[in-house]
Amino acid sequence: MKPLQKLNFSNRYTSVAIGLHWLMALLIISLFAVGLYMHELPLSPWKLQIYSWHKWAGVTAFLLVMIRLVWRFTHSPPPLPINMSKSAEVAAHIGHGLLYLLMIAIPLTGWLMSSAKGFQTVYFGIIPIPDLLTKNKELGNVLREVHETLNFVMIAIVVGHAGAAFKHHFFDKDDVLTRMLPKRKH
Repeated sequence: MKPLQKLNFSNRYTSVAIGLHWLMALLIISLFAVGLYMHELPLSPWKLQIYSWHKWAGVTAFLLVMIRLVWRFTHSPPPLPINMSKSAEVAAHIGHGLLYLLMIAIPLTGWLMSSAKGFQTVYFGIIPIPDLLTKNKELGNVLREVHETLNFVMIAIVVGHAGAAFKHHFFDKDDVLTRMLPKRKH
C-alpha cells in the first residue's frame, strides 16, 4: 500500500470519486458522439466551432483524469466482492488500467494531431496551449488514425465496463454497481 493512500473501509466510493467517474463518463460519451458528428461535416465556420468545442472538452477531460488519478492514488477504492474469481479480479484491474491509459492517450493524441496539422488549441478561446510538434501533414494524418482507433477501443472497453457493472448487479447480485451511484436521500 502507498503511504499517502487513505484506507477505505466502506463498500462505497467517495463522493469525489463518484462525481469524477460520472463526469468523465459523460465527457467521454459526448466527445465520442461529437467526434463522429464533426468528422463528416463539410468545412465551414460551424465545423471549426465544433472542433474548438471538442478540443476544449478534450483538454478538460485530460485535466479531470489527472485530478482523478491523484484522487485514486491517495484514496483506496472499496474492496472487490469476496466472491469474485481471481480471473474476474484480474480482468477488472486490466479493464480499469486500460480505461485510465486511454483517458490519457486519447487527449494526448488529439493534441499531437492538432499540433502536427498546424492547428493550435486555444482553451476556451483564451489560453493558448503550446504545440507539441512542428507542422507535419503526414504525421498529422497518422495521428488522426491513431486518435480515431483509440476512441473506438475506448468505447468498446466502456461498453464492456458497463456490461460488467450490470452483470454484477443483475446476475451476481452484489454492490459493484450501486457503490458507484450517488447516494439517494431517504
